[in-house]
Amino acid sequence: MKKIGVMTSGGDAPGMNAAIRSVVRTCAYYRVQCVGIYRGYQGLIEGDFVPMTARGVNNIIQKGGTILKSARSDEFRTKEGREKAYDNCKKHNIDGLVVIGGDGSFTGGVVFNEEFNIPIIGIPGTIDNDIFGTTHTIGYDTALNTAMEAIDKIRDTASSHNRLFFVEVMGRDAGFIALNVGVGAGAEEILIPEENLGLERMLESLKKSKYSGKSSSIVVVSEGDKSGKNVYELAEYVEKNLPEYEVRVSVLGHIQRGGSPSCFDRVLASRMGVKAVELLLDGKYSLMVGLKDDKIVTTDLINAIKGAGDINMELIRVSDIMTT
Repeated sequence: MKKIGVMTSGGDAPGMNAAIRSVVRTCAYYRVQCVGIYRGYQGLIEGDFVPMTARGVNNIIQKGGTILKSARSDEFRTKEGREKAYDNCKKHNIDGLVVIGGDGSFTGGVVFNEEFNIPIIGIPGTIDNDIFGTTHTIGYDTALNTAMEAIDKIRDTASSHNRLFFVEVMGRDAGFIALNVGVGAGAEEILIPEENLGLERMLESLKKSKYSGKSSSIVVVSEGDKSGKNVYELAEYVEKNLPEYEVRVSVLGHIQRGGSPSCFDRVLASRMGVKAVELLLDGKYSLMVGLKDDKIVTTDLINAIKGAGDINMELIRVSDIMTT
């Protein structure tokens, strides 16, 4: 293997640049050429490539987002689009790909490998932490700290005005951010997709908080919560049933995706990038690198896509105790 391509795909996550840097410098260490592919699979189709060198990735480890940009590609979902991508790989003598992204990005990689036998290694980069085969995805730790810092500031306002705040965090299909941030920020209630706790339970919890003397409360809501109501409807529901509360809503949104990556994410991305390149050089592919028990491990890409990360039930129990 003489030339490896690296791309970022799907939603951006803090630490993606650190992973790009790691892939590029590992290629340089093993004297393998590295090509950056702009805008993910769309760039692969259009041949939007740039040679990357060890010195060319100076001072990006601390930057959020991705210097290679990201884009969703409807064209890559078609056989014709994938054929164009394959032709560009052959034209530019790309022998293998490192794809940094989430399950959608990995799904594209699996199909591409099955059709054209292009070796692919996946690096999990998503703030949602919802990929099987790793305890942490790149960007997850930074997103947790960003969200928790924001909730700490919201609590200052909630306490000053005796208000109840509903704070929505990202997590359409998984409640990892909401659960961990909720415990870390001392939320009075946490609503996540994995546990439909019901609206009545939430009301009872808030009543207990009020009766116990709490003058303000924070409810952390994952955007994928299965209560059947969005965060604004939840707030309206509580206002109707608990008129003693003055309710406000704060949606953190894409602020959770941005910012300089934490030390944990920078180190994790660096470790994963090294392993990804070494796997390709060892002739191993269709794998995702992950973290388990602080060791870098591998999982078949197809399993990473089909599996689902398990929510920490012990942390749910801790949450229940802490909201007493």
